[in-house]
Order: sequence, then C-alpha cells, then structure tokens
Amino acid sequence: MLNAPSQVFPAPASQQRVAAGGRSKVPLKPGRSLMDWIRLTKSGKDLSGLKGKLIEVTEEELAKHNKKDDCWICIRGLVYNVSPYVEYHPGGEDELMKAAGADGTDLFEEVHRWVNYESMLKECFVGRMALKPIGVTKETCSIVAEEKKLLNGILPKTKELDATSKELIPSDDWFQTDSSITVTIYTKQKDIISELVIVDYQDGKLRGEIILKDYSYILNVELSYAIQEDVAVHTTGKVGKVEIILKKKDNITWKNLGQPLEGHHSFIRCTDRGFHYRKCKLISKTDVTHNTKLFCLMLPQSTHLQVPVGQHIYLKQIIAGTEIVKPYTPVSSSLIPELPNLTAHIFLMIKIYPNGLFTPELDHLQIGEYIYVSNPEGSFKKSQVQTVDDLFLLAAGTGFTPMVKLLSYALNNVCSLRIVKLMFFNKTEGDILWRNKLEELAFQDKRFDVEFILSEPEKEWTGKQGKISSSLLSEFVKRSKDDSKLLICICGPAPFTEQGIRFLQDLGYSSEDIHSFTA
Repeated sequence: MLNAPSQVFPAPASQQRVAAGGRSKVPLKPGRSLMDWIRLTKSGKDLSGLKGKLIEVTEEELAKHNKKDDCWICIRGLVYNVSPYVEYHPGGEDELMKAAGADGTDLFEEVHRWVNYESMLKECFVGRMALKPIGVTKETCSIVAEEKKLLNGILPKTKELDATSKELIPSDDWFQTDSSITVTIYTKQKDIISELVIVDYQDGKLRGEIILKDYSYILNVELSYAIQEDVAVHTTGKVGKVEIILKKKDNITWKNLGQPLEGHHSFIRCTDRGFHYRKCKLISKTDVTHNTKLFCLMLPQSTHLQVPVGQHIYLKQIIAGTEIVKPYTPVSSSLIPELPNLTAHIFLMIKIYPNGLFTPELDHLQIGEYIYVSNPEGSFKKSQVQTVDDLFLLAAGTGFTPMVKLLSYALNNVCSLRIVKLMFFNKTEGDILWRNKLEELAFQDKRFDVEFILSEPEKEWTGKQGKISSSLLSEFVKRSKDDSKLLICICGPAPFTEQGIRFLQDLGYSSEDIHSFTA
C-alpha cells in the first residue's frame, strides 16, 4: 500500500504558521488533493513523459527543465519529472520551483527527510544523474565509464536471444535507493498485467519470467547482496513496463546487480523454457466429497505468482527416491461469494486414488509440510471468452476444476454474456463436486444454469442419467440467438473429452468454437 506523505517540499515561510502544532498549507484547486494524486499515479498515465524509458541525466539536461510545465528535480541522485505534481503540492508552486532544473536534495532534507518520495513520485521517475568525469586522463575516463555502466544498471547478457524478431526483445535496467533495488523490464508490449509476471528469490538468486504471448523473457541473476524476503511487482500496462522491487537487507550501495546465471536474458518460446519449481507450504486440507479434497498451499513470501484462468501447474513429489510430477488446475477458494484474490495461496481440488502412486502420498502430507509447485502453463486465453454471448461448459469428475475460475471470471467480467451453462457428468450423487455452491450460483445469477448427469445413479435420482452423447449435447448446446457467438469448453478423462469433441464436430461446431482443457 502506498505510504503517501502529506507533501514533498516545505511550504513558503510566508505561509508557515505554528498553529495547533501544525503548518498551514496552500489551498489547492478542487480535484488536487493527496488522494487525487494517488489515483493519478495508479491510472497508468505516462507521468514521466518518457513512455516508461529511463535515461541518464546530465547537469546540463536537468537545467533545461526548469519551468512549471517542464519541471525536473533531482533528489538524492534520482531525477523526477514533477510537472504533473505541481498543482498537487501542498506547499505551493513557488516552493517547488526553487528546485526546478536543479538538485533539490538539501531543500528536501531540511524539512521532510521522513517523506517516502520514492513511492509518491515513482511514476514520475526519469532516471539517475550522470557521474561527472574526474579528469581527462585515459585512466580516469576508463574508471568513470565502467562506473557509469554499473550504475546505469544494464544487466549482463549471456547469449544471443532466440526470437524471430529483434523488435520483440525486451530491454532491462535497474536502479537503487538507500533501501531498495528496482529491476525494470521494458517489454515493448501493451496490456502487461501482473499475472503474466513470475518472480522468485531463492538462495540469493533472483529469477523472473514475463510471459509475452507465446514467448517467455527470463531473468536469472545471483544477486550481489542478500535482500529481504518480500518481493513486490508493479506493472504499467499502457507502456509495457514491469518493475521488480527488492528491499535491501543492509544500507549498502550496490556496484552491480549480480552475476548472470544459466538462461539469463533469454527470450524463448514458452514451450521450450522448461519448468521452474518453488517449495509451497500446505496450510489446510478439507474434504469436498468422500474421495476429493481441497488443498490450500501457501507460496513463499519471496515469490510472486498468479495462476491465470484456465491454466494449470505441476506438483512435484519425491516418491521412493524418484521425482513424480502431476498437473493440476487451481480453483478459487469458493464459488459464492467471490472472495478477495488470495494471491499468496493456491487452492487445488484433487481426487485421492487409494491405489494410486501420487495422490496417496499427497494426502499423507501433513499441515506445515512442503511440496514443489511449478510455473503455470496452458493454452487458454481470456480473450477466447471476452466477447462471447453464450458459454457452454462440459465437465466430467475433476474435469470440473478448470471451470471454477472460468465461471467466476466470465460471470463477473464478460458483459456480453447472455447464458452460461454447465453440464456436469459424474457416476453418483456423492461424486458431485461443490453441488450446493453450483446450485446457489444458479439461483443468484439468472444467466447461469447447471445440469447434473449421472452414469450410475441411485433409484432416488430424478435427474438425467447416462454418458456423454450426441443427443444430450444437441439438447444442451443451444444458442441464445441465431447469431450468438459461443464457446464450448470441455474437460474430463481422455475418452470423455475425445468423444465430446467428436460429437460436437458432428453437430457442426468448428474447432474455433471448442476449447479442450487438460484433465
């Protein structure tokens, strides 16, 4: 949460009064309060004027920006374009302009040393001040050139990038303050969101991955010094900028970020990147049905990872000395009500097979013990559902799990939706996952309807029974209007999915109308 100060520079002496233990402020125009400034900084607007780029600023360049509508100020070696902030400054324009085009560190330190200007002016950041040449000898010029290279934060490169177009390749930079290190990646693509960024800090090593369509951009560095465990990620989608914010453990000036590790600065297809795992703690395990449980795993504090809708992760266990890996699709913690996004937790709904190899070992995992979790992967894109009118979901057993997040996302975010229908196949009533929650959702949202189909029902069952068939699908998949755009998602055991796709194609639906999840 932004630690917002009341002002960045002191008010003019003529406007300073000791009254009730405080200082009077210059009256601001309507819409120019502190909260208005905070909203502006979070709006995604380009406040630096450089479209997300960072530059090295000379004294000559800084001096050029000395007007109200073009005002740069240096604080502790960092340069900010404070032009957008002038009308929000409680101390008044005159006081702020005292440091226009110059170093305002002394003015800042005099009264407001405590102010968290780094957070408040982060979106106005232009770059660092260039170092002055020490002399004109060959030796001193060489030293200065190397120091400038280090302070400019250009990360070392390890190999040529595997990409079809050099224009796609992101660039990176880093800078530091007394308390933090910020690694910045310029992706050159818009609409970058935090769930496309994965960051891990483990054993002194920082690994970042940014998903850019079908490619992954990898950072992999052994840091120069230890950092605190909490790692933050900030994205500016409009300019395609990603910032990884690290907190220093000690107030040490870093001369370089660290040493590159294998795969650092690589830009490769997602399918070629391999898996990366981190240890996650099991914090709860609850029964869903007689043979299915909901596992809640907590990510490390030093990990930033959000599993996108429709994607899965891999769990890895060491069983009898062998690594065993299985894919699972995370679910929401509940269908109703939609809880706040618990980004530090991963919920998995898993059926336990008594004679299986993997799930019994998973079930024996005790609260507080750890299991390895991979990066997300999957071919589903939110864009597939963002413009549809009708959404049909076909699930069998635990093939229901990809539908959980998809249901929540579609009903809460897709304005064009007219109907969402789930046909849920199980053997018995006791096998139906989250039946009450689904029925409650259908009651609350009139666009949603669920139909349960049982293959081995008890005599008391009054609903439909059987297995997936062309006749069932022809009755179930009906457009709300003749010209409705639809999407049909299917997930379950391989025979179920294969038969379902074949039946749908026989009914005239194209491959663009159908998405198959991995069960």
